[in-house]
Parts: sequence; C-alpha cells; structure tokens
Amino acid sequence: MTHLLLAATVTPSEQISREPGRETAMAKDILGEAGLHFDELNKLRVLDPEVSQQTTELKEECKDFVDKIGQFQKIVGGLLELVDQLAKEAENEKMKAIGARNLLKSIAKQREAQQQQLQALIAEKKMQLERYRVEYEALCKVEAEQNEFIDQFIFQK
Repeated sequence: MTHLLLAATVTPSEQISREPGRETAMAKDILGEAGLHFDELNKLRVLDPEVSQQTTELKEECKDFVDKIGQFQKIVGGLLELVDQLAKEAENEKMKAIGARNLLKSIAKQREAQQQQLQALIAEKKMQLERYRVEYEALCKVEAEQNEFIDQFIFQK
C-alpha cells in the first residue's frame, strides 16, 4: 500500500533514483500530513502512534485513579461507619452520665430531707428530755417534801 501511494505522488524518474528506505520515510511523511500513521505492526492508523500510546497510558492511569478513588471511598465509608458507631456509644455514655448525675442529685436531696427529719426528731427528743428533767426535778422535790413530812410525822408521834 505504501508503494501505491508513493507511486501516485512521485514521478517515474524519481522512483528509480530513490532508495527503498527513503521511499518509506517519504510515504510516512505524506501520510502523516494527511493524518494517517503506521503503528508498530505496520497497520494504518488515524492517530499518531505516540498519541495512541499516550492515550492508552492515560486510560490506564485513569483506571488506576478510579480504582484508588474506589478504595478511598471504601475506606472513608468504613471510617464514617466507625465514627457513627462511636458517636452512638458516646451518646449512650452521655445519657448514662446524665442519669447518674440526676440520681446523685436526687440522693443528695433525699439525704438533705432525711437530715432535716432527723434534726427535727432530735429537737423533739431534746424538748421531751427537758420536760422529763423538769418533771424529775419536780418529783424529786415532792419526794423530798414527802420524806420530810414523813420524818416529821414519825418524830411527832
């Protein structure tokens, strides 16, 4: 095919004087100007072999990049699940802490109320003790008076 195109563009006298390698290079140049190129298997291509190779390399790099992005998304997905799980656990612990704090507050209020009840009971018992002491002193006085009366009565008889 190279020879056909070459023959059409070159005069017969030029064909004889040219070397075979030079004709191939010239044909490649003419085809290159027309936007046609030969690849490494000498197949006719529309793209320049370098561009085709770069396109293939870019395609492979893009595939690698997409694979890496997929792996990254999996990692991020796992991380998000882990963070969500930790957030739930933290929320549960927070609720437990709030419950414990409320329990402590209620226990403190119960103790305060119990302390006030005990102080009221102590005050009542102190008043009762004072009444008993006064009554005891009064009874001791009455006993002393009665003993004196008995003693006087016995001495008078």
